[in-house]
Parts: sequence; structure tokens; C-alpha cells
Amino acid sequence: MTRTPLSRTSALAAALTGAAALLATAGTASAAPVPPSVFVLDDAVSGNAVHAYSRQADGTLASVGTYATGGLGGQLAGSVVDHTASQGALAADRAHQELLAVNPGSDTLSVLRVHNHSLSLREVVATGGAFPVSVTSSGDAVYVLNARDGGSISGFRWVGNRLVAVPAWHRELHLPVPAAEFVSTPGQVAVTPDGTHLVVTTKASTASILVYGLDASGAPAAAPVATQVPGTVPFAVASDAAGHLAVAFAGTSEVRTYAVAADGTLTTLGQVATGQAATCWIAASGDLLVASNAGSGTVSRIQVGAGGGLTALGTTATDPGTVDSAFTPDGSELFVQTGATGTVDAYAVDGTTLTPLGSTVVPGAVGGEGIVAW
Repeated sequence: MTRTPLSRTSALAAALTGAAALLATAGTASAAPVPPSVFVLDDAVSGNAVHAYSRQADGTLASVGTYATGGLGGQLAGSVVDHTASQGALAADRAHQELLAVNPGSDTLSVLRVHNHSLSLREVVATGGAFPVSVTSSGDAVYVLNARDGGSISGFRWVGNRLVAVPAWHRELHLPVPAAEFVSTPGQVAVTPDGTHLVVTTKASTASILVYGLDASGAPAAAPVATQVPGTVPFAVASDAAGHLAVAFAGTSEVRTYAVAADGTLTTLGQVATGQAATCWIAASGDLLVASNAGSGTVSRIQVGAGGGLTALGTTATDPGTVDSAFTPDGSELFVQTGATGTVDAYAVDGTTLTPLGSTVVPGAVGGEGIVAW
């Protein structure tokens, strides 16, 4: 009974895809390359905004402007330095030269066009769920993770220069509704580098990593393959250059790597403790992983071996309340968002070594999450 609307919607999406590809190409082919930039989401409950910075030759940041998303930030109950308790609240769709920003307080997603260092708001769309906290894209598909009411994921397609909701891609997660939201609402949605799987972390609610297969149109499987890791609080994910899935576990302050099988099952490849407090966020560049430790004010440097094994390399100090981080596309710099003071710390990356370059206070960004380096 449920296959008919799914196939009709998938067919419609497929029919739109060809035209969308032509239109999207026309819209992006003449776009000027984006110069070195950093974008930071402040998650302000009175009006969400993205702060734009140009990256200087010495690694420091120069403010370019602040751009309203047209939506509201939000704060999960119990959160302090991490109001959305998530990773991926701000994401780059580099193929379309857009930023995607969630607005948890208004249940919407904003699309902002990147022009040089500056931004222009192009559209705001409903996410089809309560309190969106994470967004990711792959090809012409965009997926949003909604955190409240048991959690859900919603899907969209680029049609020309617009995002169009695909109702048949909506998936309810049916997670327990927690009393302590910030430790139990889902943490991130991400697509594997090969575009074949969609990954969701559930944090303490079920302590699971959910993997949905994606078909050729981008539609998620009807149900995920769940890998439960009791007591660990799987929070955020990243992928290294070899495509291994790296997961940060907040409850046990550790990082594990996995191989993702075609059927969505996970095989553990490596595991290492950070020895820090609240290891929640993670970023990857090549074979280097950087995990953020909110309770310690540090990032942990971890190297991934050829087979996915992990080696702890030590920690680097940040400002208090370490949350999201982002490598530059070439991996030469790292920018770390810290929620206690709303500061972004910059580091030069030399192999597996981080050297501080300076810090920038982002106005109104205490507790904010979401950072992109372009």
C-alpha cells in the first residue's frame, strides 16, 4: 500500500532531475570562485544569522558582514555551550555555491547564495519536522535532521535554483522523547562520501548509529540498519580520505572508525579514547581526525591508518566550550567554534600538528553551532 505514492514521487523527482541539472549548471557555471572564507552560524533565538569572514594570509579572520537567515535559532533544554547539541547546523553545498542553515526555532531551512565573501538569502523552506539541527547534501539531494518529537529526516531536491521537498523521502525515527533533550535528541545527519548511505546518530536516546541505504534517486530506505553501542552516546560523524566512517562518542569520550557495508552494517576498524571530557564533535582531513572536547576546552588529534586503525596524537588547547570545527578544503587550516564565549580559534595544520594563529569573537554566538570553511 505504501509503494504507490513512493514510486510516484520518486518518478516525479527523477523526471525533474534532468531539467534541474541543466538549470543548476546554468546557474553555477558563471559563478565566480569563492575566495578563502569562514562562515559561522550564531543560532540566536531572536533571529538566526550567518557571520561571514575572509581568511587572511596569516590565517586570521576579517569580518565581512552578518546575514540574517530569515528564521529563528533555538536552544534545547539543558544545553549551555551547544544550543542545538548537534553537528552540521551549517553546511556547504559547494556544487551549487550555497550555504544551508537550519533554523531550529522556526522549523525551517535557509538557503544562502555565496558571492565572494558575502551572502544573499535566496529562500527559506519548512523542514517538515520540529527543531531542525543538522543538514547535509549530496549531488542534487539535501537531507535535514529534525530533533524533537521523536526525530525525523526530511529530503529535498534541487530543481533549478530552488529546493523542492520530496515527501516520500521523509522518515520518522521514532526515538524516545527525552526529558534531558541535549543529551538524547539525534545529533547529526550525513551522507557517506560515495553517496550510497545516509547516517544518523541518536546520542543517548538509543545509543545507535542509523544507516539508511540511498537508491539512485536519493531516496532513503524505508528503515535503517541500526548499530547500537550501549552507553557511548554516538554524537557526530566524519569521513576520512579512504571513506572510513569516524564517530565521536560523547558518553565515553572516544572515537571509533567503521567500514560501511553495502547493506548498511558497520564493522569496527579502530577505537581510541581521548582522555578528555565530552568528546562530541569531529572533523576529518585526509587521515587526520580532530575531535572536539567540550568539557575540557581542547581538540584531540587522531591519525587514521591504512586499515582504519586509530592512533592518538595528543590534544591542543582551545577557548572554553569546544564545539564544531571545520578544515579548509586543502586541509592547511582548521577553525574551531567554541560555545562558551562564541569564539572561533584558528590553527595552521602541518601534517598532524596544529599551531594557533589567533581567535575571533563572533558577536552574539555564545552557544552557537555551525561553521564552514571555504
